[in-house]
Amino acid sequence: MYTTPYPVRFSIDYPARTLDRLTTFFRLIVALPILIVLGAISGGAGDWSSDNGSTAGAAGAAGAAGVAGVLFFAPLLMIVFRQKYPRWWFDWNLELQRFSNRVSTYMALMDDRYPSTDDAQSVHLDYAYPDVRRDLNRWPPLVKWFLAIPHVLILVVLNVAAIVAVVAAWVAILVTGHYPRGLFRFVEGVFRWNNRVIGYAVTLVTDTYPPFRLAA
Repeated sequence: MYTTPYPVRFSIDYPARTLDRLTTFFRLIVALPILIVLGAISGGAGDWSSDNGSTAGAAGAAGAAGVAGVLFFAPLLMIVFRQKYPRWWFDWNLELQRFSNRVSTYMALMDDRYPSTDDAQSVHLDYAYPDVRRDLNRWPPLVKWFLAIPHVLILVVLNVAAIVAVVAAWVAILVTGHYPRGLFRFVEGVFRWNNRVIGYAVTLVTDTYPPFRLAA
């Protein structure tokens, strides 16, 4: 049991119901409109449109599109030189990350409700607005991308494993109507790990180094 929660908090409600087999089977086709919206907002349409077309691959690409749209360099400069993080920049990054996670969750078959552009639905992501002078050191943002490299290397492997898990869940949902709980928790944990690293090294909302774990 971990007594200290990480500042970036992420969870997905397990769907304790029969999932829609039809939209699960055609998930990539059904999701095209919301993928286009996410790509338009984030400027990352090219990230997912060039994917190989698999549902699991599109889930990862949806997350990549969200990351492509976050503000990184401007907050970095403000933190280093002004010790400020403009609130609307923070809100933009948080809401875009939430939206991209709803799309990724839908593509990973973890919810059969169409992704909302504003409602949380089953996906919960939160982190506190930092008081830069009190909560953040002005110099780590210059090297966080480098410090996060061990996490990136591990996440390459974990994201591939998550793709395999989603494919297995796709078959299970078509047969039983339910997402195997063990596979669900694993994919949720991979999403959680990704979001922690993004919060630390990309959106720069915490100086606490991400833990090497899938659990909350």
